[in-house]
Amino acid sequence: MKKRKSIVLIGMPGAGKSTLGVLLAKEMALDFVDTDVLIQARKGKTLQQIIAESGYLNLRRIEGEIIASAHLPRHVIATGGSAVYSDAGMANLRSLGAVVFLECSAEALRRRIHNYESRGIAKAPGQTFEALFLERQALYRQYADMTVRCDGLTMQEVLEQLIEALKARG
Repeated sequence: MKKRKSIVLIGMPGAGKSTLGVLLAKEMALDFVDTDVLIQARKGKTLQQIIAESGYLNLRRIEGEIIASAHLPRHVIATGGSAVYSDAGMANLRSLGAVVFLECSAEALRRRIHNYESRGIAKAPGQTFEALFLERQALYRQYADMTVRCDGLTMQEVLEQLIEALKARG
């Protein structure tokens, strides 16, 4: 991996982007940022509060603006699950470095996420987890430079697999 490049993690809520991101940043001697935290810090509200006050499409708009203007060289960037709805945001993130899709099955994600309705997930009112999962899969694949399958693996195993894939990629 080139020293100046960042690593961008995309995937569904519950895929482990933030947890893995911290571990990867330590391993690769990079800074770490979670774009959900950037949104919350900039707006002074939780994601769920933004959704409750102005709707999920507004949260996606805010997220898109923030990631489109983010200058984060030498970072591991854990994105919100809906980052892939912003073409401009994803173009900016791709310019910073490799985009890695942390792929998990809907079943594995369901076991990990117990607060789907209150988590601050940018989804249409009444949209089921399964419908959201299916909607986003094509977008994750579209933007991914590489995919790491996470089902049945510990975070440490995913980390090791990702590091090997990054080394192989150069």
